[in-house]
Amino acid sequence: MFEGGFQHVQGVIQMNHRCLRILGVRGVPAAHGGFETFAEYLALFLVDRGWRVVVYCQEDGSGPVFNDTWRGVERVRIPVAQSGPKGTIVFDWKATAHAAQYGDLCLTLGYNTAVFGAVLRVKGIRNVINMDGIEWSRAKWGKVAKTWFWLNDWAGCWLGDHLIADHPQIKAHLATRVAADKITTIAYGAEEVSAAPVEPVVALGLTPGRFLTVIARPEPENSLLEIVRGFSARPRGVDLVVLGNYDAAGNAYHRAVREAASEEVKFVGAIYEKPVVRALRFHSLAYVHGHQVGGTNPSLVEALGAGNAVIAHDNRFNRWVAGEGAAYFAGADEFGERLDALLGAEERLGAMRAASRARFAEAFTWDRILGEYERLLEGWLDTAPLAGRLAEEARSLR
Repeated sequence: MFEGGFQHVQGVIQMNHRCLRILGVRGVPAAHGGFETFAEYLALFLVDRGWRVVVYCQEDGSGPVFNDTWRGVERVRIPVAQSGPKGTIVFDWKATAHAAQYGDLCLTLGYNTAVFGAVLRVKGIRNVINMDGIEWSRAKWGKVAKTWFWLNDWAGCWLGDHLIADHPQIKAHLATRVAADKITTIAYGAEEVSAAPVEPVVALGLTPGRFLTVIARPEPENSLLEIVRGFSARPRGVDLVVLGNYDAAGNAYHRAVREAASEEVKFVGAIYEKPVVRALRFHSLAYVHGHQVGGTNPSLVEALGAGNAVIAHDNRFNRWVAGEGAAYFAGADEFGERLDALLGAEERLGAMRAASRARFAEAFTWDRILGEYERLLEGWLDTAPLAGRLAEEARSLR
């Protein structure tokens, strides 16, 4: 009886050797943002390569936890009655407590509730954390939120077995808190867009190749006011298409952006349909990226993948991502000057598009990024906690 039980244990250990649990996202398939998109791509990539992948998914409402499978990815679906940030915290706690029952390697995306990783640490469960951007430095947060993020930034550094930075400057920040050899830099990926239909663009009243695109949350740190003011300083002969929800009645910043806009600025609302966004990118004259803080921003990487000429806010984060082939600005006046120099300069714009595609191929294809993740995760696979529990099962079979 014991010999058969031991063989069973060996088989289960071997089966689960390449198992990963992904925490920190709302779930898959992606519907909420960059981390969800990444989690979807990574989960499907690893499943195709023989891994067992479990993703924790947040459900609205109440009820028991339940499991299902999506395209070979196992999903642990956790209902949460609370909404907003409180609901996210509750979900993260429940997901971490669930993962702590197993000995599988964990990948946590983001550090917003990194303190919960103490549960995994105590149980000896390996936890690799993608530390995202420097969230506590963002202007949009109040003192309480900034303090919470700052504390969890430190907690992630201490509690994670290994850290992933999506940008060299994020690694430099983390290296002020932990040893540099505890951190690996792996950027963000995107799909290459080599063709897209014009119908979604035309349906929005736009002319292909005669508009610039901005895709960003309407917040001061994303330079929306500077971009709109610089563009609207004089007639441009092209449109500026701004994606996002702008509540002019209830938000002073949103109202200021709208009031600064000329008739050539088109506010088209928030668009989440991937084919429409892909078409907008592909048929843009240029992509404008105003983010002032953060690491490797998914929207900028996607613009490179679509071969956009990029006009970006001048900072250390954007310069590394977009490279020397992009144009950069530091305020409304300088943005206007960049437009003066670029609009109508087809040879320069063509060179910028070629530079974007070259930079994308060099550093940001999904095959490259996901392959780097797999190699890193393989180095942290640890079946010791699982083996301990299965040894108990073997003894019970005697």
